[in-house]
Amino acid sequence: MATSSYFLLAAFVALVTSQAIASDPSPLQDFCVADKHSPVKVNGFVCKDPMAVNADDFFKAAELDKPRNTKASKVGSNVTLINVMQLPGLNLDSTL
Repeated sequence: MATSSYFLLAAFVALVTSQAIASDPSPLQDFCVADKHSPVKVNGFVCKDPMAVNADDFFKAAELDKPRNTKASKVGSNVTLINVMQLPGLNLDSTL
């Protein structure tokens, strides 16, 4: 009886440990910056070559930190829309 309970406990610990340390050793992609000039047309934008990515793909000088006029709005807010056309680093890839 004691041997079977030790075996069952060891099997349970092995199962829990194997699930706790499971990971993907080589992720396919860390980021996907939009390539707006690609001739390939898909739902969204294709990913730019990671070697061609630069800091400007993640930066937009739109002065988003400056206060804007909120008096013209009925709800007292002002929204500045930024999408992947202005900031290619916002591209969402469904394969990530």
